[in-house]
Amino acid sequence: MTTILHVCTTCRAGLPVPEGEVCPGRRLHDALTAANEGGTVTIRAVECLSGCDNGCAVALSKPGAWSYVYGRMTTDDVAEILRGAALYDQSDNGVVPWRDRPAIFRKQSLARIPPLES
Repeated sequence: MTTILHVCTTCRAGLPVPEGEVCPGRRLHDALTAANEGGTVTIRAVECLSGCDNGCAVALSKPGAWSYVYGRMTTDDVAEILRGAALYDQSDNGVVPWRDRPAIFRKQSLARIPPLES
């Protein structure tokens, strides 16, 4: 598995989180991890994706491919996030045809980052 789905676990989704409660980003990470059993991507917790005004944020990356950051994700989006991540994983360069992407990836993209040069 070379594709990594980064999930911001400190995201508060623009809302205050009472002390002792789990923030929305951590809930999203946990839901994605549970639903990804046997999946083709690695889910990695990160402390911040700097999408604070657009939380919850996730990012997709893999070597030699375009990377993407998506915002406004919720636990209701878990199935579509994993479907989009699987399509990304199957692509050679990280570019999934626009019409094939889940609607949340078409409408909630925050950034597209070019691959690193070797």
